[in-house]
Amino acid sequence: MSALLLLASTFGLVFALGLQSQLVNNGHYLGAFLNSAVIGSCNLVLFKLAPDASGVEIAAYLAGGPFGIVAAMWVYRARWSRGRS
Repeated sequence: MSALLLLASTFGLVFALGLQSQLVNNGHYLGAFLNSAVIGSCNLVLFKLAPDASGVEIAAYLAGGPFGIVAAMWVYRARWSRGRS
Protein backbone atom coordinates (compact mmCIF):
# COMPACT_ATOMS: atom_id res chain seq x y z
CA MET A 1 0.00 0.00 0.00
CA SER A 2 2.80 2.44 0.85
CA ALA A 3 4.48 1.73 -2.48
CA LEU A 4 1.27 2.62 -4.31
CA LEU A 5 0.88 5.80 -2.25
CA LEU A 6 4.50 6.78 -2.95
CA LEU A 7 4.02 6.15 -6.66
CA ALA A 8 0.81 8.20 -6.70
CA SER A 9 2.17 11.07 -4.63
CA THR A 10 5.38 11.30 -6.65
CA PHE A 11 3.37 11.16 -9.87
CA GLY A 12 1.07 13.86 -8.50
CA LEU A 13 3.90 16.06 -7.29
CA VAL A 14 5.91 15.94 -10.52
CA PHE A 15 2.72 16.31 -12.56
CA ALA A 16 1.75 19.38 -10.55
CA LEU A 17 5.25 20.88 -10.72
CA GLY A 18 5.39 20.40 -14.49
CA LEU A 19 1.92 21.82 -14.89
CA GLN A 20 2.80 24.73 -12.60
CA SER A 21 5.72 25.64 -14.82
CA GLN A 22 3.48 25.73 -17.88
CA LEU A 23 0.74 27.67 -16.09
CA VAL A 24 3.10 30.30 -14.72
CA ASN A 25 5.01 30.71 -17.98
CA ASN A 26 1.77 31.22 -19.87
CA GLY A 27 0.05 33.57 -17.41
CA HIS A 28 -2.70 31.30 -16.10
CA TYR A 29 -3.00 32.88 -12.65
CA LEU A 30 -6.00 30.99 -11.30
CA GLY A 31 -4.70 27.63 -12.49
CA ALA A 32 -1.29 28.31 -10.92
CA PHE A 33 -2.93 29.42 -7.67
CA LEU A 34 -5.09 26.30 -7.39
CA ASN A 35 -2.31 23.99 -8.53
CA SER A 36 -0.12 25.14 -5.65
CA ALA A 37 -2.45 23.36 -3.22
CA VAL A 38 -1.90 20.11 -5.14
CA ILE A 39 1.87 20.55 -4.89
CA GLY A 40 1.64 21.08 -1.14
CA SER A 41 -0.65 18.10 -0.62
CA CYS A 42 1.59 15.73 -2.55
CA ASN A 43 4.63 17.00 -0.64
CA LEU A 44 2.93 16.26 2.67
CA VAL A 45 2.29 12.65 1.65
CA LEU A 46 5.90 12.25 0.51
CA PHE A 47 7.28 13.75 3.72
CA LYS A 48 5.27 11.21 5.72
CA LEU A 49 6.06 8.11 3.64
CA ALA A 50 9.50 8.54 2.09
CA PRO A 51 11.75 8.56 5.18
CA ASP A 52 11.00 4.91 5.99
CA ALA A 53 10.76 3.62 2.41
CA SER A 54 11.78 0.07 1.56
CA GLY A 55 13.43 -0.97 -1.71
CA VAL A 56 10.12 -1.52 -3.48
CA GLU A 57 8.78 1.77 -2.17
CA ILE A 58 11.89 3.60 -3.39
CA ALA A 59 11.38 2.07 -6.83
CA ALA A 60 7.75 3.24 -6.79
CA TYR A 61 8.88 6.71 -5.73
CA LEU A 62 11.37 6.87 -8.60
CA ALA A 63 8.84 5.58 -11.15
CA GLY A 64 6.23 8.23 -10.41
CA GLY A 65 8.24 11.20 -11.62
CA PRO A 66 8.86 10.28 -15.26
CA PHE A 67 5.22 9.37 -15.78
CA GLY A 68 4.08 12.51 -13.97
CA ILE A 69 6.05 14.94 -16.10
CA VAL A 70 5.02 13.36 -19.40
CA ALA A 71 1.39 13.36 -18.28
CA ALA A 72 1.62 17.03 -17.27
CA MET A 73 3.00 17.97 -20.68
CA TRP A 74 0.22 16.06 -22.43
CA VAL A 75 -2.56 17.48 -20.24
CA TYR A 76 -1.32 21.05 -20.60
CA ARG A 77 -1.21 20.81 -24.36
CA ALA A 78 -4.60 19.11 -24.52
CA ARG A 79 -6.29 21.57 -22.14
CA TRP A 80 -4.66 24.99 -22.29
CA SER A 81 -2.66 25.28 -25.47
CA ARG A 82 -5.74 25.51 -27.69
CA GLY A 83 -6.52 29.01 -26.50
CA ARG A 84 -8.72 28.04 -23.54
CA SER A 85 -7.92 29.39 -20.08
